[in-house]
Amino acid sequence: MGHKEHKAHSPTVVSCAIVTVSDTRTPDTDTSGALIRKLLADHGHRIASSHLVKDEPAEIQKLLDALANHPEVQAVILNGGTGISKRDGTHEAVVKLLDKRLDGFGELFRSLSYQEIGSAAMMSRAVAGTYRGKVVISIPGSEAAVRLAMGKLILPELGHLVREVNR
Repeated sequence: MGHKEHKAHSPTVVSCAIVTVSDTRTPDTDTSGALIRKLLADHGHRIASSHLVKDEPAEIQKLLDALANHPEVQAVILNGGTGISKRDGTHEAVVKLLDKRLDGFGELFRSLSYQEIGSAAMMSRAVAGTYRGKVVISIPGSEAAVRLAMGKLILPELGHLVREVNR
C-alpha cells in the first residue's frame, strides 16, 4: 500500500491535547495555544484537553504521562520551550520519553523555517515521535512557528501519523 492509500485509510478526525509550555503566558495571553486549537478545529479535529504548564521538565513529563493514559488523546501538540535559553527544557523533557523519534519532523521544520527566518532556524529544537501509543509533537511557541508547523507538517499528516502509530 502506497503513501496515498495509507492516507486514504487514515482517520480524518484526531483527538488532540494541546500543551503550551511557558513561564510567562496565561490563558488570556496564550495566542499560540489558541491558534493551534483554531487550526485543529478548522480541520475537523477534536480538542480532548488544553494545558498551560511552566517550563519545568518534571512538570512537562508528568503531564505527558497523564495524557498518555488519557483514552481519548491520540496526539499531543506542545508549543514553547524548544529554544536554547537556560529555561528552555521542553526538548529534554520530551526526548527522554519518546519511544520512537521522527527525526524528519525536526529536520523539515528547520528547513521550512530557514526559508522564512534564515539562519536563526538552527536554534529550534522542534521534535516529534511516539510515546506509549500517542503521537507527540513539540514545536516553538511563536505564532509564526505554529502556523508553519501546523500548516506544512502537522495538519497534512496528523491522521496518517495516528494510523501508523496504532498499526
